[in-house]
Amino acid sequence: MPEPPSRDLPPIERLRAVMRLLRSEHGCPWDREQTLESLKPFLVEEAYEVLDAIDATDEEDRSRLCEELGDLLLQVVFQAQLCEEEGAFSFDDAAAAITEKLIRRHPHVFADAEAADAAAVLRNWDAIKQDEKAAAGAVGGEPAASALDGVPRHMPALHRAHEVQKRAARQGFDWDRLPPVVYKVEEELRELKFVLAAGNEEPAAVREELGDLFFAAVNLSRFLGHQPEEVLHESVAKFSRRFRAVEEQVRAQGRRMTDCTLAELDACWEAAKTSERPAGSATADAD
Repeated sequence: MPEPPSRDLPPIERLRAVMRLLRSEHGCPWDREQTLESLKPFLVEEAYEVLDAIDATDEEDRSRLCEELGDLLLQVVFQAQLCEEEGAFSFDDAAAAITEKLIRRHPHVFADAEAADAAAVLRNWDAIKQDEKAAAGAVGGEPAASALDGVPRHMPALHRAHEVQKRAARQGFDWDRLPPVVYKVEEELRELKFVLAAGNEEPAAVREELGDLFFAAVNLSRFLGHQPEEVLHESVAKFSRRFRAVEEQVRAQGRRMTDCTLAELDACWEAAKTSERPAGSATADAD
């Protein structure tokens, strides 16, 4: 039976040693069976759990975030171990690569470039990134790099749309005022209404117009400085909170939701909204 690695090791080295033991002949059957493909769901799950921990903790108690970051780090170490076993690269190679990238893309810190604010930093970052890709393409004979290269196709759609739009905006492909952005949302909604009013319920046509409407709404969110994923999460949470309040009202009446009319349920919904308003507030709630 293998002994646990010494506590005298630096924490990251002890973690890597544990992973090597788990993958060894005398290690864990489950860990030995894993592949890069099989670990993909765990990587995504752990990343989302980190986000949940950020939302659920404050500066006074980051213990949950500490734990979730450790779980996410495990996925990085696990996958690096698999690649090292393949002879592809090691954890040290990955750490060295990101270190060099950070130095290369921060010339305002490590060289003589200037960046007066965060916006300038991002412009420099993108310019350096494009130069790197162009150089790599020239060597490999690949097509010219696009500013949109590298946006993960598995990224959630709202986040992916936001990232695509953000990268395009950094290249100057963006509106400079809010009204046209709002108008574009209204335009896409009109086009969807037109398709439906024309009796064209062909799934492909409706899907296209719905997608354009979503994309325009994401662009409005981006232009206003909000992350669409977070905005929608908040709206889903608000809906869920109020729907549960409606359920409680109906149960208190000794009834089931399916026994109620839509008007009755709407009245319960309005009551749930009213109960959330601050005491003494007369502001109408439009949502």
